[in-house]
Amino acid sequence: MKAMFYEAFEQAPEIRTQPDPTPAEDGVVISVGASGLCRSDWHGWMGHDPDIRLPHVPGHELAGRIVATGRGVMRFKVGDRVTVPFVSGCGHCSECHSGNQQVCPNQFQPGFTHWGSFAEYVAIDYADTNLVHLPDTIDDATAASLGCRFATSFRAVADQARTGPGEWIAVHGCGGVGLSAIMIATALGANAIGIDISEEKLAFARDCGAVATVNASGVADVAEAVREITKGGAHVSIDALGHPVTCFNSIKNLRRRGRHVQVGLMLGEHATPQIPMAQVIGHELEIYGSHGMQAWRYDAMLSMLAAGKIAPQKLIGRRVSLEEAVPALMALDKAEATGISVITRFS
Repeated sequence: MKAMFYEAFEQAPEIRTQPDPTPAEDGVVISVGASGLCRSDWHGWMGHDPDIRLPHVPGHELAGRIVATGRGVMRFKVGDRVTVPFVSGCGHCSECHSGNQQVCPNQFQPGFTHWGSFAEYVAIDYADTNLVHLPDTIDDATAASLGCRFATSFRAVADQARTGPGEWIAVHGCGGVGLSAIMIATALGANAIGIDISEEKLAFARDCGAVATVNASGVADVAEAVREITKGGAHVSIDALGHPVTCFNSIKNLRRRGRHVQVGLMLGEHATPQIPMAQVIGHELEIYGSHGMQAWRYDAMLSMLAAGKIAPQKLIGRRVSLEEAVPALMALDKAEATGISVITRFS
């Protein structure tokens, strides 16, 4: 198979021919139809993820068709169209038994703990626990775009933050995660505020349902700007970027008893941000992490998609080849493009 491959962190990946994968007894091999490029892939390539062992094939947002199954797989067969959460549970531990596969201590992560989907084929373990059947009405590129950013945002907004109708939600960072969060919050009846430094991205945020936007580079105090819009602060706030400044602002702009959800990864030099702890204590704020979403929760998200309440396909900016994905991956930290890039051509 052709695959994007690197042997050292921070060095340009290459497109190489690698052996085709074979399925584990409880796993499958998928012919990749589409794979999204995500900032998490950039973090991995930079060496920020301790799970990656070199040499490596990245890629964790995927959709495609099963071409081989292990002997122990019962719920899926060759020919099925599927996607998979980027955090997959082992199916045997106490977290998995409680339905929280997204925090499984033995988790399988394509593109991190194992070789990923920037390739013609990818092997996925623990298939019966984690694979999600795809309806024919959803194309591979749209399904791939659900796998990390959209699903993570869905859990963050709907489950972790418990966002309700009429509540104000501030979304810091209008990349793929942030735009997804705005779209989902709007579908749930909340009032979303998009915050970014790019006017182009803020315009896109309004197209996705934001009722107000704040250009962080044009105001003296982002938190104060949010408080003014919301008449007292946001009920929910999400750091969708993963930076000490956006994390701080996201907590600072909450009203009393508000909920902050950290979605953007904070790795490397950004791993220990400053937190306004006096406000957290005095205002009884809630702080949550959000790390992917369980396969069993996809039904709710897919139902909203089928009903036309969410449109993740609007967030796809570019459809690129495997070769074109190399420079795109290396530039993901700059986050200049509007919308997400998806690999749809592999040969």
